Amino acid sequence: MILHRIHAGNFRNIENETVEFCEGANLLLGDNAEGKSNLLEAVYYFARGKSFRGATDREICRFGTQHYEIEASFSAGGREQTLFYRYYNGIRQRKRNGAPVEKAGEMIGIFRAVLFFPEHLQMIKGSPAERRDFLNIAISQISPSYITLYSSYVRVLENRNSILKTAQKGGPFDGEEFEIFSERLAEYAAAIAKERYRYVREAAPAAGQILSELSGGREELTLRYDCEVEEDEKDEMKRKYLALLLSDVRRETAAGFTLFGAHHDDLYAAINRKSARDFASQGQQRSLTLALKLAEGEVCRRQCGEYPVFLFDDVLSELDPSRRRFLLSELSGRQILMSACEEGGLSDMKAHIIRTKKGKYEAVSL
Repeated sequence: MILHRIHAGNFRNIENETVEFCEGANLLLGDNAEGKSNLLEAVYYFARGKSFRGATDREICRFGTQHYEIEASFSAGGREQTLFYRYYNGIRQRKRNGAPVEKAGEMIGIFRAVLFFPEHLQMIKGSPAERRDFLNIAISQISPSYITLYSSYVRVLENRNSILKTAQKGGPFDGEEFEIFSERLAEYAAAIAKERYRYVREAAPAAGQILSELSGGREELTLRYDCEVEEDEKDEMKRKYLALLLSDVRRETAAGFTLFGAHHDDLYAAINRKSARDFASQGQQRSLTLALKLAEGEVCRRQCGEYPVFLFDDVLSELDPSRRRFLLSELSGRQILMSACEEGGLSDMKAHIIRTKKGKYEAVSL
């Protein structure tokens, strides 16, 4: 998959720019707050369907405006394609190859990208929710239907929690409706867990090999999906989830929310058989995060037939020279979009340089 160009109008501080990229390494150079991350945010919007910074459409609009638009031109599977998104005062318009697209989820999985930005370096020591987010995003790009599945799970979970919250406050408890939502939640949880088990099983060898190479063979990775229900046939997993969901309604009512399900699971990692979350050094955390991100690209290649586009937002400055060299070596031959404040440590890398200043982008010869 190769991104040829991105157009952005009224996107953050970008008034009206079209930026072209080469097939190898592309380096966005500029001071802080000049627009490097904004451009990567626009690119990644087409991979995830929303801002990786958690911003709303209204917040993305350039100051003083109520609208923005972005368009990506890329090749995937041997075909030239375009994706277009426009927001205007609450109205959203989506197009794929010029044809209207009704739902945001229908655009996911067409353009695929792996994003790595400084906040990801906290993933190993962070909360289980951060690691579940990593799994959800990675799986959704290779299996777009996962987004619909997970959205359905969240919707049913909210309904079930509402019943529990009402009962906690002394209101009526609708047992029949509660059982219906519990059964639906169990069905969705089983399907989500199956997808997560499958992804971790495929990503683990790639991540383990990368971590071993990074450490000179000194570090061995154990990676597993920590789930309340063991992997089995989907119907059996659903049965076990339902049994859990109906096992302690009194305690759930006292809590006012659901105590069991896929929203409590975790991605467990150990280095040399010691929990990475509890014992990994800062350097090991960075190596492991890097390994997981590179493995995400490998799984995508195996599942979809080609590498995704790799986006690195100001991460190189967070890595020591050895990890930086390893990263650039591993990504050789793949398309990369990187942002950096200076060329330090990158002088030996052949890259297409794009100077960035105040939302303007100027290409520099290789």
